[in-house]
Amino acid sequence: MDNIKNKIQQLGRALGRQYVPDNYTDYKSLRSEYEALANRDVKLMQQESKKHRIQAIQGRSDLNAKWTFANLIEDNEDVIEAVSIARSFIAAHEDINWRRSGSHMMIFYGDYGRGKSHTAGAIAHELIEQYEISVLYRQLSSILEMRFFSYDYNAQDNVAQKFREINQELLDVDLLILDEVCVNESTLKKNAQSWLGNLLRQRLANHKNCILITNHNLAELEQALGSYCFESIKEYDTYKVKFSGPSRRKEIIPSQPETKPVTSGYRPNQVR
Repeated sequence: MDNIKNKIQQLGRALGRQYVPDNYTDYKSLRSEYEALANRDVKLMQQESKKHRIQAIQGRSDLNAKWTFANLIEDNEDVIEAVSIARSFIAAHEDINWRRSGSHMMIFYGDYGRGKSHTAGAIAHELIEQYEISVLYRQLSSILEMRFFSYDYNAQDNVAQKFREINQELLDVDLLILDEVCVNESTLKKNAQSWLGNLLRQRLANHKNCILITNHNLAELEQALGSYCFESIKEYDTYKVKFSGPSRRKEIIPSQPETKPVTSGYRPNQVR
């Protein structure tokens, strides 16, 4: 026996009308609703996954978290120009063909405290956030020290294996930042020159980018690195940025000479 709903439908058809329940949703609308919900969930999962990937890259990079453009003081023409070049370098990564077309190197040079490392770090943070570019920040002197100690075959701290792992990272990472290049060195030892030159040549062949940070001027840098190593640098698409403004670091020694307190000259237990 037909229920009341069927009878109403039969009556509707007889009158040329179709019965539609109050809670009825057509298939097309229902499918669109579920697709929207699914797309939202997928987007949230992708955002969370990207967040974890970025955190992992940042954790490996060894970057100072404060080295951002927001914290960079643009109080001099050299820094303003450096930031402009840096932002152009970052924006170029939008073009996949540009990334694959060659190897690029930025040389930041100038005296201590001028913002070289900060600017390089800001570039790195932006590339990680926007394009998930892998970055490694290292001081050249610390790498060379580890390389030296890796030849101690009696060592028990596994330093040779650690250096091999770091050396592979230096080759593989998308952007390598080498700071304090030839600091307190007028000329690197020949074996260090060869090692660094080979590293740069292999990165060049694999279209990997570099930032070198040094306190030397360009002529002194060429002398310190040696011809073999410096010729490697010339093969890159090179951007040279000089930092010549005032130091941003806090003073420890006062700019005005300190005056000694005036004393009477009396000393306790003085024999007269």
